[in-house]
Amino acid sequence: MPSAVDMPIDLPEIERRLALTGALKEGHFLLSSGLHSSRYVQCARLLMHPEHAEWAGRELARCIEGPVDVVIGPAMGGIVMAHELARALGVRALFAERVEDSFALRRGFELEPGERVVVVEDVVTTGGSAAEVARLVKGLGGEVVRIASIVDRSQGQARLPAPLVALASLTFPTHEPDDCPLCAGGSVAEKPGSRKRFPVESGPATPARA
Repeated sequence: MPSAVDMPIDLPEIERRLALTGALKEGHFLLSSGLHSSRYVQCARLLMHPEHAEWAGRELARCIEGPVDVVIGPAMGGIVMAHELARALGVRALFAERVEDSFALRRGFELEPGERVVVVEDVVTTGGSAAEVARLVKGLGGEVVRIASIVDRSQGQARLPAPLVALASLTFPTHEPDDCPLCAGGSVAEKPGSRKRFPVESGPATPARA
């Protein structure tokens, strides 16, 4: 599967905006992967400012080549970016929601067979959510042409069904819970994200509508 990461766009500027909005955090965090880290990116802090969200959408849109019909993001982290990237591209914005632990399109959202889709996240770490949404898109007859995110934390390890483009590639130290120096020092890990841990299956997902 392709998983190449394109050249980051204006890296000093995205880092400046992340720092300015308090999106770069330090402490003791439990990541959705189950690992522990002393640093965390909370992109919701960036996206709560419309001017920064609009800027991020425009910058990502510059990296998308070829025709696109739809942008779709996983709830919750991909909702705002799906809207801003779709606005910059001049296409529809959808989001997928979990229904019984699988992503589905609800609220009257639909994909037409053959539509070209960009799946967008705020942060890609393991790539699990993006891959799940991509399987949903494929199951509904769409074609995923790109994965996009504000921040790529995968260190090139995410297995994705389309090339990934990100505004920043950041590497943070991570530790297994049993080998975490922060835990050894008596600190308790904080779970800052909203997503539960779900296993990423290697087989095809059955598309769902609700």
